Amino acid sequence: MIGYIIVFILGAVIGSFLNVCIYRLPRDISIIMPSSMCPSCGRPIRFYDNIPIISYILLKGRCRECGSRISIRYPLVEALNALLFVSVLHRFGSESPLLLVIYLFFVSSLIVITFIDLEFQIIPDRITIPWIPISLVFGATILPDPFFRHDLLGFKSSLIGMLSGGGLFYMIAIVGKAIFRKDAMGGGDIKLMAVVGGMLGYKGVILTTFIGSLAGSIVGMMVIFYNRQRWGVRIPFGPFLALGALVSLLSGQEILHWYLSRPYV
Repeated sequence: MIGYIIVFILGAVIGSFLNVCIYRLPRDISIIMPSSMCPSCGRPIRFYDNIPIISYILLKGRCRECGSRISIRYPLVEALNALLFVSVLHRFGSESPLLLVIYLFFVSSLIVITFIDLEFQIIPDRITIPWIPISLVFGATILPDPFFRHDLLGFKSSLIGMLSGGGLFYMIAIVGKAIFRKDAMGGGDIKLMAVVGGMLGYKGVILTTFIGSLAGSIVGMMVIFYNRQRWGVRIPFGPFLALGALVSLLSGQEILHWYLSRPYV
């Protein structure tokens, strides 16, 4: 239990840094300097006002200096990252510490991608491109197959997953643009799926694509009907792919076993 509490706190602290990345990366601002500041008045945030989750509650979601409302996104990201850290620990805590660290960084990257894509409809190359060689190296040496955790993913499966993930979405982009005369898939989504394939293999690509497409379709229909948006409204796909990747990572083995155990398969 102590281990889970420590990891939860660590996840919340790192979640605070993720908020910095989410705000600054798409604006081309350094994520190191200057220190955290209020988005409205620009004044530095005092260390005791920068305690993850707690400070937001104590300050009632407002800046101490100017009184401006602070987005609920900040504690949400901190809490979400903390919960995902605990989930990764629960799933992979018996594995090597290095594997645990890799997956913790991976889920944090997916959170940053999700919230940047929701606001700006972009997935920064500074997040996805470094993960491509990283996923191949660790896929060949340490990453387990998320659907058969006693087996090593291996370089071949990691490479096939990367090519199939990036290649599938690249083809969707080409065909979609030819048919609809506009971009059907962003370059960031293509690179993200290449990373997912490298980390999870081709089976992870299939499950991630299915879950992402299903969730995206449901949310898209809700947006259209509840907000009376026109058909063809652009909805960022990265958050749904990130959701599919998280489900594949944390529950891929159980989903596959459930599917194979059905009597009509």
